[in-house]
Amino acid sequence: MSTLLNVLPSRVVIREVGLRDGLQSIATVLPTEQKREWIRDAHAAGLREIEVGSFVPARLLPQLADTAQVLAYAKQFSGLFASVLVPNLKGAERAIEEGADLLIVPLSASHAHSLANLRKTPDEVVQEVVRIRAARDAAGSKTIIEGGVGTAFGCTLQGHVAPDEVLRLLQALLDAGADRVSLADTVGYADPRMVRDLFGQALRIAGDRFWCGHFHDTRGLAMANVYAALEVGVARFDASLAGIGGCPHAPGASGNAATEDLAYMLASMGLPTGIDLQRLLALRAKVAGWLAGETLHGTLWRAGLPKTLTQTGGAALAA
Repeated sequence: MSTLLNVLPSRVVIREVGLRDGLQSIATVLPTEQKREWIRDAHAAGLREIEVGSFVPARLLPQLADTAQVLAYAKQFSGLFASVLVPNLKGAERAIEEGADLLIVPLSASHAHSLANLRKTPDEVVQEVVRIRAARDAAGSKTIIEGGVGTAFGCTLQGHVAPDEVLRLLQALLDAGADRVSLADTVGYADPRMVRDLFGQALRIAGDRFWCGHFHDTRGLAMANVYAALEVGVARFDASLAGIGGCPHAPGASGNAATEDLAYMLASMGLPTGIDLQRLLALRAKVAGWLAGETLHGTLWRAGLPKTLTQTGGAALAA
């Protein structure tokens, strides 16, 4: 066994974000019952963290108008940690009221993208987190607040984003009361060396309050970037079934890391995730049928599982 493998996390968590990040970026409005089936099958396949939607006005994102119903359904499953994205205090109050396990407040390190996406500057978002933390505490809620710093490696609107600015905002989110922080390569600009450098510095700042890495496969580097993050100790990653997703306000942002490809890579490396790959691929096929006509991504579904995995039920290296 490689000596490098000994320094990698002993277990890795995949947070499925297709029901939010994926669906918000495509035209198809998936019926609530199919979303419930997605959650049911994902749980059966071993996924234990799912981003189920976003509390935003239905007129802005009709694809996510049923988030409250989907969240209520997800909460019925034992051991399932359900998160939602919220853009502001009003959305956070809904998430707290509906009992989300975690709410994610997106902050873009790119000033231009922040204004296009949230109509707020990055520092105004930080101040919104102060208000969200106060509301959460006043409600006596256990909902965890995650501040997610997006466009951490650059942006198609602004171009270069300075790493020092990303780290400043990461610290500002912690100071504002975020329980957790994460980094996202929103448009897929990162390469493994950039990831090792920035994530390594982020971990030195946040320690065990650093929660998640989020990568896009826009330029084919999502898996390589995940590996680089693993090397510095990151043990939780966002991914979307069939790689669906992007960002409506970041031109060129397409293709999240595909859940099935990430789960396979980790299983092949001997890093446990608890995911049954055969069940995950069956769900991927089902979702592909629901989203006929949409652009899907990922490669494992074409190649299939190698015999070393299929002969043991597809989960031997992931159990």
